Amino acid sequence: MTEFVAAALAFPTVLFSFLMLVVLAYWLTAALIGMDHLDAPVLPISISMFVLITWFAALVGTVLTPENKLRYVVLIGALLVGALLTKIFLIPIRNWTKPEKPASRNDFVGRTAIVKTARVTENYGQAEVTADDGGTAVVQVRAAQSTELTAGQTALIFDYDAEGEFFWVVDITTGG
Repeated sequence: MTEFVAAALAFPTVLFSFLMLVVLAYWLTAALIGMDHLDAPVLPISISMFVLITWFAALVGTVLTPENKLRYVVLIGALLVGALLTKIFLIPIRNWTKPEKPASRNDFVGRTAIVKTARVTENYGQAEVTADDGGTAVVQVRAAQSTELTAGQTALIFDYDAEGEFFWVVDITTGG
């Protein structure tokens, strides 16, 4: 046990030993008072993971190198190992905590829709479109005068008119 304490208090591990105490205090406090106040848990997790990995790498490097030899190399190596492994380990956490972007009507542009009204003209029409989450929506659609769309046909939504609050569609089978 004394060898462990000696290695933990030797340079460069001692730098990260102090940071480990700070990280431990943070997580104990968070466990006692709760983490509801944290909006972005990725930052404390990433800092904690970096400190833990870097401390361990420095500890191993300190034990494996002769006393007072190559200690600055151990420090640089521990920092590099900590940064690299933290980046790798945080990939799933970052994907898990990504905020969802709010849905927009423009998300339907480029999708196909099934015509639900008897016909679609430049002034009238409705079609059903499927969203990313599998839900469907009946939306107002319009077609150019030369386009003939009838109930049941598949149309391509190619633009959204924000002022009129409708989508422009084209017959997918003929392209126009």
